Amino acid sequence: MLRLFYRMAVLLALGWGAAGTAVAQAPPAAAPPAAPAPAPAPTAPPLPAAQNLSVMVVDVQALLQNSKAAKMVRGQIEQKRNEYSQQISRTEEALRAERDALQRQQASMSPDTLNKKGREFQQKVNNLDLDVQSKRQALEKSNSDALSKIQSAMLRIIADIAKQRKANLVLQRTDLVLFDRSFDVTDEVLQKLDEEMPVLNVNFVAPVPPAANAEPTAAAPPAPTAKAKRR
Repeated sequence: MLRLFYRMAVLLALGWGAAGTAVAQAPPAAAPPAAPAPAPAPTAPPLPAAQNLSVMVVDVQALLQNSKAAKMVRGQIEQKRNEYSQQISRTEEALRAERDALQRQQASMSPDTLNKKGREFQQKVNNLDLDVQSKRQALEKSNSDALSKIQSAMLRIIADIAKQRKANLVLQRTDLVLFDRSFDVTDEVLQKLDEEMPVLNVNFVAPVPPAANAEPTAAAPPAPTAKAKRR
């Protein structure tokens, strides 16, 4: 029995040894193929050389305020506005007098007559509102047309100065926070603008009169009825 165990132990030892020797003598596994090297990245084209920048600065709002032509336009517009205001005031005074007369006479009027007078009065009030609106629009159009003429002359002068200075960028001064004062050509533009346009007469647009047959927006009489007044 002991011999049998000893023989089995020897056989097992020889088997394990043979196996270990076989494993130790086995050739190593082949290495995987190496990955190809990445292609070099394309180089960016060189940037073009920066263009020389020549800047001019202009205060357009100052030119539209301080030029001789702009001051003349403002004076004419203000004069025409006062003229329209006087016309409107006279019409308002007449309407107030008519309203007071209707209030005094309404007790002696029939309902139909009072209603008719009320519609006629309301029509006059509506016409006054339309007249005020048309005069305001006419003034705005007249002022806008005159300023457009000043702006056209101003832009032409700025373009000439920019050409002389070889400037390729013109900036509005009110949009800038900090800049070199040597870039500012506002005074030069103002001098040339006053020389070129010392006066400018406004071509006033005539207001469109209200339609004579316009329907009143309300038919109610201008004052409470006699019955409501007694209350």
